[in-house]
Amino acid sequence: MTTMNSTTLAIGTSAGSLAASIAFSFLMGALALYTLLHHQEVLAWMKQIRQTDTENTAYDEPDQWLADLYKAQCRRAKKPSRAEDMDDISQTGDMLRGITDHIEAVRPELAKVVERVDDYLDTALPAPTAALKVSFQDHQAQLAQAMKQEAARADLAQAISTARQKITLLRRG
Repeated sequence: MTTMNSTTLAIGTSAGSLAASIAFSFLMGALALYTLLHHQEVLAWMKQIRQTDTENTAYDEPDQWLADLYKAQCRRAKKPSRAEDMDDISQTGDMLRGITDHIEAVRPELAKVVERVDDYLDTALPAPTAALKVSFQDHQAQLAQAMKQEAARADLAQAISTARQKITLLRRG
């Protein structure tokens, strides 16, 4: 008959190695939980970035049109212009007018730009006449109109700058 003595039944089943295995299992579980939580945070952050990028694309066209409008009005700084010289400003103003009601966040700023474009276009100098000499009164009237045009151009530049700043702030969110 065989008697059982107090030797361990198998290698690795002693109390010390069993406790180490349990501690290691808890450590691995905690590490897995931390990794899972970290991945959830990263995925939430990526979703937020993707949503922000999607929202920002709505501002791409207006921002580009405002930049084009700013360049166009800068080309006319201190240069009296006639209506035919302002075709690009008129066209860009019409494009902005078309989207003003569709972009709620910058509607007031875009409406102000469109208003300033109209004010600027209203200051166009009259077409030249066939007369060889311009009367003094006509010359004075053209000078006054040119000064009004420059003031309207400066107001337009300010409105464009304000609208672009608002778009930049919205993009940074």
